[in-house]
Order: sequence, then structure tokens, then C-alpha cells
Amino acid sequence: MNKPLVQAWAVAAVLLAVGVVVAIQFVQPAPPDRIVLATGSSQGAYHAFGQRLARRVAASGVEIELRNTAGSEENLQLLTSGEVDAALVQGGLGAADETIRALASLYYEPLWIFYRGPSAPSDLRELAGLRFSAGVEGSGTRRLVRELLELNGVEAEPRSLDAASAREALGTGELDAGLFVAGESAPYIQQMLRDPQLDLVNLRRAKAYPLHQRYLSAVFLPEAAADLSQGLPRQDTHLLAVTAMLAVRDDFHPALVDLLLMSSRQVLNAPGLFHQAGDFPSPGGLSLPLDDEAERFHRRGPSLLQRFLPFWAATLIDRLVVMVLPLLALLIPLGKAFPPLYRWRVRSRIYRWYKDLKAIEYDLGESSGSPEQLLERIDRLVAEVEHVETPLSYSDELYHLRSHIELVRARIAGD
Repeated sequence: MNKPLVQAWAVAAVLLAVGVVVAIQFVQPAPPDRIVLATGSSQGAYHAFGQRLARRVAASGVEIELRNTAGSEENLQLLTSGEVDAALVQGGLGAADETIRALASLYYEPLWIFYRGPSAPSDLRELAGLRFSAGVEGSGTRRLVRELLELNGVEAEPRSLDAASAREALGTGELDAGLFVAGESAPYIQQMLRDPQLDLVNLRRAKAYPLHQRYLSAVFLPEAAADLSQGLPRQDTHLLAVTAMLAVRDDFHPALVDLLLMSSRQVLNAPGLFHQAGDFPSPGGLSLPLDDEAERFHRRGPSLLQRFLPFWAATLIDRLVVMVLPLLALLIPLGKAFPPLYRWRVRSRIYRWYKDLKAIEYDLGESSGSPEQLLERIDRLVAEVEHVETPLSYSDELYHLRSHIELVRARIAGD
């Protein structure tokens, strides 16, 4: 057995093992295959978007479980407590927990004001004295409307009704107006747009609100934009809007950030009433801090691996690269150090005998022993050297040692 070679390989293996252990500390765990997403009412636009996103993400082997809630405020609470992994949140809402991050704005959510009566108002101040609803407690709609009423100096308490109940109350005349924050695809919005008893309020001062609250946007809905055949809406309409945000905690897996944003881009690839294709998902219009990985995605797009490989393959390679690069950095110098280490181990088995040979030669010079004693020591040294095993490529080193021993023997015999 070539012991020096085995020893050299053992040292290299130990160093590699240490390198693997160190590299593993920097490898992200594999992404989970299930995400719990808080949406909202089962009849709302958040739930509809969540369903489309879930279908798209499922193609990558990740399941999205939708959690119905009362609205954005409850979604933020569930996200903060860790009961859900991600949440759809209405723009304008902030989070007391600093770990909550936004991935993107997804689409505009206009504030739809439907009025039942002979003459529709054109200003939020005209809601004073009217019977109107604005979402349920815990919803982003309710919080937004309260802020808008406060901006206008209106002291009124909206009724707490969900979208379905508010629509029914408008139909029976129990309400004069209903305020809803939702995307244009929400079924109840489409139904109310087509209800001949209801008018969509045109806010004449809509463009002024973004100057007071930066998370607000003024959007424009031309006459008949929703339905040309029925001429809906019946007039050019100015609306206020916030954006729907996709939010997570700051420990959300980076690979899933890219997956959700890529899938959202595919879901939102068609133009809408208030945006062009490609406008969303967007890093703008956020009221929560933007996630670092999401910021990289918005700036550069998905990684090269995720563009051309399945999600599982891209994440596997991405994780392995984190481990392989440090190992390559270790293997290169180790590859250079291995031959000298091996050579040193082989030669050390030979060179250690030179210490004894030098000692004999020294005693010869100092006349510290008789020639018979010195020759006896030489014979013992020769006997021990005969048992030294070396690789064939290093045989010359061993023969040099033997010739040097014989040289000292000759000196002793000559003296």
C-alpha cells in the first residue's frame, strides 16, 4: 500500500469535508411546495386573482392555498402572525411589523361609488347625510374611506356591509350609496355597472387627491369603456384608485419571490380598463417597503436559469452553485498543493534516516566511538533502510540514501 499517497488523499478529503460543511451554511434550504395566500371575500377581485395565480404557479409544482378573509387589514394581521405566507393587501395600508415587505403592485383598485337616486353626487363631501356603506370592519375599503372622509372634513360613519349585502341594500333602496374598492373584474362591480337603477359617481376633484395622499392615483374611465353595446358607463368618469399589493414577510424564500412575480406577470399580461399590458406587476405605488429580492427582479427580470429551466431545476442548480463555487475556490489551491504535499510525505520517509547517518558521521569526526561500534551502527541503519517502501518514481531518492550510507561506511573502514 502506498501510505504517503493514502495520507495525502486523507488530508485532502478532510479539507474538502470542511469546505463542504462551511459551504452548506450559505446554501438556502429548498423552497416549500405550498404557499398559504390570504385573499379576501370569495366574491372579490383578490380571490379571483388568487385563483388565477394559483393555477399558474401549480404548473411549477407549488400549491397555493387561498385563505378567505374580511379584507386587507385582516390579511396583514395574518401575515404578521405567520398564519399565512403571503397576502393581497390594498395600497395605502402600512404595517406596524417591520418584517412585512411588498413584492409588487398588481393592478389598480378604483374606488367605485354607486348611487341610487335622481341626481348623483360628484364630490365626497356630498356623502354627508346620506345612507352609505364602505366595506366591513377589518377591510381596507373601510379604512380608506374613513381617511378620505377625514380629508374632506366629513363626519359620517359608513355602514358595515360586505359587497354582496351592500349591493342588495342598494337594490332595495336601504342605501343611497355604496363605496367599493375593487378591480374592474370583480363580479359585483360588473353587475352594478349594468344595473339601470345605479349611477357610477364621477368625482370631479379626483386629480387633487394624489397631491394629498401619494399612494392614491386618479384614473379615467371613458364613456362606454366597460361595455360599448350598452354604453357603460354612461358618461366619462374620473375615479380614485389605489393599487393591490402582494406582500410577504422578509423571510419568504427568494426562489418563491421570483416564482410569484413571474407568474403574476403572466397572469397580468393583458391590458385592462386602467392599465396597458406590461404595466404590472410594478414596484410603484407601494405603501410597504419593497423586498430586496423583488427589487432585483423588477430591475433585472428573472434569472437566466428561471427563464429557460423548470422551477425545480432552476432552484436546485441555484442552490448547488452557492455550494460549488466555494468548493472550486478550495479545490484550485488544493490541487496545486497536493503534489508538493505528496512529494514531501514520500521524501520524509527517506530523509529522516539522514539524521542518524549525520550522527554517525559526526561521531566519526569526533572519534566518539571505535570503528567497530560505528560500523555496527551503520549495519543497523542499513537493515532498517531495507524495509523502507517508496513509490517507483521515488526509488532514486532511496538509492541515493543507500549510496550515502556506503560512503560513510567506506570512510569508517578507511579510518
